[in-house]
This record gives sequence, structure tokens and C-alpha cells, in this order.
Amino acid sequence: MTFPTNEYNQQLIDNFRAHNGVMPNRSPLLLLTTRGAKTQQMRVNPLVYTRDGDRYVIIASKGGYPSNPDWYHNLVANPEVTVEVDGLKFLAHAIVVHGDERKRLFDAQAAVMPNFAEYQTRTTRTIPVVVLEPIGETHRVSGSE
Repeated sequence: MTFPTNEYNQQLIDNFRAHNGVMPNRSPLLLLTTRGAKTQQMRVNPLVYTRDGDRYVIIASKGGYPSNPDWYHNLVANPEVTVEVDGLKFLAHAIVVHGDERKRLFDAQAAVMPNFAEYQTRTTRTIPVVVLEPIGETHRVSGSE
């Protein structure tokens, strides 16, 4: 199993921003900016998402690898993140959910994107589910941000 390179992710980020968050294939994509757990450097990751009311739901699947993705470790260490989605940009508080809520949100995303259910079969770890709760002001962004 291979993962997209930084170059691939950068192309996604550039395409996302150039089209104000509307991807050509209409996939539900957001940009998550986290602060590095060790380096404190800002990191941007393109991630698919679902919604749960006003909250955005992301899954730390890493394609079913045995370890969690770096962005997950970053938001656990620094839960205040920035989200870009649908031409909007806002601060959010990242919360790792557990138990029944985790199951409900994971199953909801897997119903829309079945690859997530497959990822869970590839690993013995319980794949984390994170909700992003908007905080503060939301503002519209241009394709150049």
C-alpha cells in the first residue's frame, strides 16, 4: 500500500484553493491545518469529511496502516486547528470521539465512503474519529489563500 506523496497532497491543496474548495470530482474535501506536535510548524492536510450538524467529521484511517497519521498526533497535542471548506476558513476545536458516538460517526462516513470500512479491516487499531467544532468567526476565502 502506498500513500500520496507530499507533492500529490500539495497538488490537491493547490487545486482546492484555486477552486474555492470545490473539487472537480465533487468529493467532500477540507483542508486541515494543524500545529506540529514536536516541531510546532503549521501543517496542511487535505482530508475527506462528512457532516454531523454543524460539525465536520474526519477519520484518521491512514488507509488501514498500523499507526495513526501524523495530523492526528498533531491535533491531539494541539486541538485548535484551522479548517478550509466550501470557500470558508475558520478555527475549530478538534475532539476525538469514543464509544457509541465514534461508532455512529464512523459508520455514517463508511456508508457514504465504503473504503473506510475496508481500512478498519486492514488494522488491529481502532481507527480514530475526530469532530471539528467551529469556534470564532468564519470568513470567506479567495482562491489565492
